[in-house]
Amino acid sequence: MTETNGSTPQAQTRSMPDWEKRFRAPRVSLPDWAEDAPHRSLFVSNATGTYELYAWDRATAEQRQVTDRANGTTDGVLAPDGEWIWWFDDKDGDEYGVWRRQPFHGGPDEEAVPGLAPSYPAGLAIGRDGRTAVVGRSTDEDGSTIHLSRSGTDPVVIYRHRESAGVGDLSHDGSLIAIEHTEHGDAMHSALRVLRPDGTTVAELDDTKGGTVELGLEVLGFAPVEGDTRLLIGHQRGGRWEPLVWDVVSGEETDLGLAAQLDGDLSAEWYPDGSALLVAHSFEARSELYRYELGTRELERLRTPRGTVSGATARPDGSVEYLWSSAAEAPVVRSTAGGAVLDPPGLRSPGSLPVEDVWVEGPGGRVHALVQRPAGVRGPCPTVFDIHGGPTWHDSDAFAAGPAAWLDHGYAVIRINYRGSTGYGRAWTDALKHRVGLIELEDIAAVREWAVTSGFADPARLILTGGSWGGYLTLLGLGTQPDAWALGIAAVPVADYVTAYHDEMEALKAMDRTLLGGTPEEVPERFEASSPLTYVDAVKAPVYISAGVNDPRCPIRQIDNYVKRLQARGAVHEVYRYDAGHGSLVVDERIKQVRLELDFAERHLPR
Repeated sequence: MTETNGSTPQAQTRSMPDWEKRFRAPRVSLPDWAEDAPHRSLFVSNATGTYELYAWDRATAEQRQVTDRANGTTDGVLAPDGEWIWWFDDKDGDEYGVWRRQPFHGGPDEEAVPGLAPSYPAGLAIGRDGRTAVVGRSTDEDGSTIHLSRSGTDPVVIYRHRESAGVGDLSHDGSLIAIEHTEHGDAMHSALRVLRPDGTTVAELDDTKGGTVELGLEVLGFAPVEGDTRLLIGHQRGGRWEPLVWDVVSGEETDLGLAAQLDGDLSAEWYPDGSALLVAHSFEARSELYRYELGTRELERLRTPRGTVSGATARPDGSVEYLWSSAAEAPVVRSTAGGAVLDPPGLRSPGSLPVEDVWVEGPGGRVHALVQRPAGVRGPCPTVFDIHGGPTWHDSDAFAAGPAAWLDHGYAVIRINYRGSTGYGRAWTDALKHRVGLIELEDIAAVREWAVTSGFADPARLILTGGSWGGYLTLLGLGTQPDAWALGIAAVPVADYVTAYHDEMEALKAMDRTLLGGTPEEVPERFEASSPLTYVDAVKAPVYISAGVNDPRCPIRQIDNYVKRLQARGAVHEVYRYDAGHGSLVVDERIKQVRLELDFAERHLPR
């Protein structure tokens, strides 16, 4: 291959800054494996510069790229028999499309369920017989529908409702279908229903009592045993997420007794023989793994390094594979049997700096923040408040190339698990209702006050930034706290809440109705109070906004409305639009965006 710029790839790598290497270094997801062919796996990687699906035959060590699309592909499912790979085909990141499938060892793609029109995905479960699938769909016109598909016949609707619903799981023998639904109107707290393939109901479980109680349920999976009617579910009855086993035929519920042994949120999945559970324990921004024996009720901690386990699966030989990272160390897929499971070749990601934990008293209770100071810097720093999205998500002691880039450029970084974040109990997550955005900003303000008064941060050089819900809080914070911030950088944000509601996908409309207590027509004062557009004329700091033109979650029209108001009064701002959806899966595009953000800060932050 001829080099056109006079340098070798090795030389280019040596001259590349560490922050860019972290984005370019090959990454792999936790491999999924086929239940009846465990040597066949499916994973996601950015090895080609775009995140795509890969098939991995462990018996031969062969790895093969499955998808190849301009804007990348990450939604894929491996059939239990290992014969087919299903992947979701949308248009340029708009999340609206159809499922296609491809033979495991390669071949032409085909429409997986002919007869189903494009939609937003709402879950997928594939049967072990190789011909049955349960497909969840969501559209603005029909709401939620769930279809039973069998090869050679037309798909049949077995569930329909205007409110959000989705496929949970299909039992081992294909006779039971678990779904999550929000027919009661509370999109934050699902109820469960178990159906037969003909759509008739076998069992119901609704901890919301018809929407009157804020307690949710989630499907974790049917027992992987023939004829077994046990369903592993998650519940919030104790004030946080915990697993229990529900026999959907007898109605018996078996509490695992884990609440007395572990603080924080708990989730679980079955070991392949159904005799034990792999328990994931998340507490105060870190996580660990346990094996729980159902027969003896014994709990054994599995050795994992301090940090974050972002995914784990138990293998047929009893070992556990897990994806681990920390703020200082890049992600790696490891096994309890020892060593790395997948070690992608090529450029190695540089590490970064560890996080420190800070607890600040806020108006709603103690707020947990993760802070990082650039190496060798003392005294008040220019500081980036990097606000996570969701809002029902949380920052953790995990590797993140974005914050690491700021650290490399001399900025301190603070990440905040504000009210609305997960991992600190149900009450903390649910606290943001009605005063949406404003409650989160109260917690951010409390941490800001600590950062300034403690001498950690330079009050004249504070940047508020985030993506998605974090981008929304950035714009809202710039307008409601105009003297607090020197700069704002918002990626794929909600900017005009009313227009965003009318343009976004139906599932997010349901979430907004839950958060704000109704539609913009029913509670206009709440939408007005929570919309960044309401406060745009108060913004003093320079504003940078990036947006995907095909984004169904934070649509482009409502961002344009906000930008027009900035333009009308000559406010300092820059806007970058790119051809993708809610973020980009293309490494070059992501690097370009970070470079633009760093450049904006360099030009506009006070010296």
